[in-house]
Amino acid sequence: MSTSATDPAPAPPPTPPGEDHSFFGHPRGLATLSGLEIWERFSFLGMQTILVLYFADTVASGGMGLAQNTAASLSAAYGTLVYLVSVAGGWLADRILGSYRAVLYGGILIAFGHYAMAIAADWATWTGLGLISAGTGLLKPNVATLVGKLYRTEDERRDAGFAIYYMCINIGAFAGPLITSWLADNEGYHWGFSAAAIGMTLGLVQYVLGRRTIAGREQGAEQKLSPAAMRRAVRLIVGGVVALGVLAAVLGLAGWLSLERFVDGLTLISVLAPIAFFAVLFRSPRVTPEEKGRLRPYIVLFLASAVFNMILFQAYSTVILLATSNAQNTVFGFEFPSGWYNSALGAFEVALAPVVAAVWVRMGRRQPHASNKIALGVILGGLSFLIMVFPTSGHSGTDWRMSAWWIVLSYLLLGLGDVLLESSGLSATSKLAPHAFASQTMALWFLSLALANGIQAQIVKLYGEVSNPVYFGVNGGIAVAAGLIVMAMAPWLRRTMHPVH
Repeated sequence: MSTSATDPAPAPPPTPPGEDHSFFGHPRGLATLSGLEIWERFSFLGMQTILVLYFADTVASGGMGLAQNTAASLSAAYGTLVYLVSVAGGWLADRILGSYRAVLYGGILIAFGHYAMAIAADWATWTGLGLISAGTGLLKPNVATLVGKLYRTEDERRDAGFAIYYMCINIGAFAGPLITSWLADNEGYHWGFSAAAIGMTLGLVQYVLGRRTIAGREQGAEQKLSPAAMRRAVRLIVGGVVALGVLAAVLGLAGWLSLERFVDGLTLISVLAPIAFFAVLFRSPRVTPEEKGRLRPYIVLFLASAVFNMILFQAYSTVILLATSNAQNTVFGFEFPSGWYNSALGAFEVALAPVVAAVWVRMGRRQPHASNKIALGVILGGLSFLIMVFPTSGHSGTDWRMSAWWIVLSYLLLGLGDVLLESSGLSATSKLAPHAFASQTMALWFLSLALANGIQAQIVKLYGEVSNPVYFGVNGGIAVAAGLIVMAMAPWLRRTMHPVH
């Protein structure tokens, strides 16, 4: 077929995986995808930092006037919903949209959700949270999948690439809470939500501008449905969403669908969904026996991730509430909003991620097995809560203050644990994923985050009902024990997780 002189020149194909070293020794597409995640985390974590405070603050101060433990539980339930939708996002990418388009459409939904939350009305808050949940479910698993496509499976830069990617994510995690917390304290919560909206918009712009650097951007769904099956799927999706909305409206009008029942329902789904997903993978004829063998040790990593993130996500709920009511929030005479602690968490991860990446590259094949990296991350997460036993012992109520340095130390341990666990976990997931379920298996990693939030939504109900030393001590002790169990299973995990090193 001929091409006229006026036709635009076709875009040059991306450099094949393994041959592009233009971004500090890594593919240029890593810069594009990391840039998107900087702004997505800026908006998501910037908003989440002030969300629990918005729920718990008085109506007169611009909040919703909920009890602290209810606010923490509702915030965790929102996180549960975000990561549950990741399964649908992975399926849509694998079967209908393709990873590039799934990320693009997800980012658009997230931006609209943040703009909705900038409106000072309850209906806008719930609408915005729904849009952000749907958009994040499309975006998160598929960005990580696109990062994995930049490297061959045997490429030793892979773990380092995911560590750099995670470092860039945490640049956004650092900047978001700084800006949204300051705006919430000085101008009002909805000004903070507006900043999150602008951040997501900037992320979308740079993603589209850098699309030529992304491997597989021209590909559609890798396991695309037939036209007839696609029509049935679209009808089922639209019908399901409409039916769910009608059911929720009916139950709400009848007075049955309370916030507490909504939270409990999401917790139940967060437990059942991964069980069902693993069952589908093990029974699918598209998954080879060799791939099924690699999924068995992956269950251990999945549960380790859930335990760690049960601790991590409380940095945005119970720890922020504790800091607001019982910390001095002053360092070297400088007073700051309690939400800035979450920026410290992001700063620690930004600083530590390149160090960890450099260590893994230098060690090469001598670096610890992925399961041991993950186990150490879980243990550090547990220690971040165990140390909170000391400053909170012997105190109750809100008439006492602890040094800000206790929370800073807790977040330092938590940040290092997060870098170890998430970079290794994401990399291992991209290697262990069955070919026919590539994006969906990455979504399964995010289901571990849904499970963590679902469990947390119940645990945080005890916050304020038991003493702080008991609350933080028991949570931390469970995480340390879980990490030690994973370490004890290391010999079996090394034998069964090939090609993960």
